[in-house]
Amino acid sequence: MKTIKTIIAVILLSISITSCSEEDKDPIIIDENPLAEYNLVTNVDANNHSIEIYSEQKDFTIGFNQLFIRIKDNDMDTYISNASIQWKPVMHMTEMMHSCPKSDVTKTENATVYTGYVVFQMPGNSEEYWDLELEYTANGQVYNAIEKINVKAPLDGKRRVNSFVGEDDSRYVMAMMPFQPEIAVNDFEIMVFKMENMMNFPVVKNHKIVLDPRMPGMGNHGSPNNEDLVFDVGSGLYKGKLSLTMSGYWKLNLILVDENAAIIKGETITSDNESSSLFFEIEF
Repeated sequence: MKTIKTIIAVILLSISITSCSEEDKDPIIIDENPLAEYNLVTNVDANNHSIEIYSEQKDFTIGFNQLFIRIKDNDMDTYISNASIQWKPVMHMTEMMHSCPKSDVTKTENATVYTGYVVFQMPGNSEEYWDLELEYTANGQVYNAIEKINVKAPLDGKRRVNSFVGEDDSRYVMAMMPFQPEIAVNDFEIMVFKMENMMNFPVVKNHKIVLDPRMPGMGNHGSPNNEDLVFDVGSGLYKGKLSLTMSGYWKLNLILVDENAAIIKGETITSDNESSSLFFEIEF
């Protein structure tokens, strides 16, 4: 009897050791996508790579777009963590081509994720379209890729970007930064760019943006405790305060003023002038 118990014990011990050994040899690996909470807006197949571009929005849209990029090596079935990326959005119009404001593409805390922003100032249509040119270096080799992209107007039709010629005869692009409006004094941020040529739009510094929010459907009344936007060197943004006293449709009237207090674009709201030619819109 003792011999049988010993044999059983040895068998059970052998099974236990074999099971542990198999677990050690074949661990379960969970490959989590760090951008799983974002929307994949396009996937560029080139150079045996899959260049995945993600956004918080469901599509490329006019205005500010924060974008995230991952590059997958299809042969290795892994994501590249040592890349440097340059990009250039180009609008192909019927008689001309131009780019738009954009940032450099930089690395994030995640080694396989890169990020930057693009400010599209107009949507595409059946005859005019945007494409995205990419140049990237991975493992010492330079690659190029290009993809036609569909840039859409916002579904709600509200204005989030202004493209205009100022009183100084220069062309500007102004974009409202995304935020969730509340019945409160909200942090409010705007980016301003000046067209240097058809492909370059540097950030405009040290100007001022006068803010006058109004509710056209409610007698065009305003709100107290707003603060005009001033340039913040660290972020490259114009920052101010937007006071919203009730929910509904608001027109955020603006005046862009240069460092010499000269008006570049926009008008003061008076009893005879209910809206500036420079404005954004929100409804909540």
